[in-house]
Amino acid sequence: MAIYATFMPDFSGVGSPWTEGRDMDFLNRFVDQPMLQGASRVLQIWHERSHRPPDELSPLWNLLVIAGLFMSACWYLPGSAGLLAAGTLVMLSFPHAWKLLKGPMRRDYDARAYRAMAALAIKKRETEWTVRVLVLMISACLPMLARGGDLAGELFVIGAGLWFVLTAPANAYLAAAEPPRPRDGDSVFSPRRVMASA
Repeated sequence: MAIYATFMPDFSGVGSPWTEGRDMDFLNRFVDQPMLQGASRVLQIWHERSHRPPDELSPLWNLLVIAGLFMSACWYLPGSAGLLAAGTLVMLSFPHAWKLLKGPMRRDYDARAYRAMAALAIKKRETEWTVRVLVLMISACLPMLARGGDLAGELFVIGAGLWFVLTAPANAYLAAAEPPRPRDGDSVFSPRRVMASA
């Protein structure tokens, strides 16, 4: 019995907190952090070029994706399947359209709005990073599930998968990314405007 135990491999380190910690550190350093930095850069470019609040980028991106899927559904899904897909996409667009429509009624993106967005982003970065990584993994595996005998059903599943892949990771990382400072590209905080007000 002792000889048998001598030749048995040692799996004591498998699944231990030490190896799990290394895996988490790897995902955080090489997956989550680069994605957050990229999302923060995208928010900065959006704010500099559009002079719009950074939180309007996510609903706008969602509407663009839904519009593309809507045109694809009308083109590739005839009959009742196309109507069902188009109606589903229209309902999915309502929250994002409402957020953009009520945007002009809000105050400008100032230091107060920046602090609120930054505090919310920090909270999401610290508490939801596992959710972001899980969303990325699901997005990578979801296209492989689009297999079926019915062509209309398969196209419907492909469209739903594309909607999730193109919107869910973007929403998660744009919400957790560091927002740009109000002076970045905002004419209200430009040096000329500040000097004129002084």
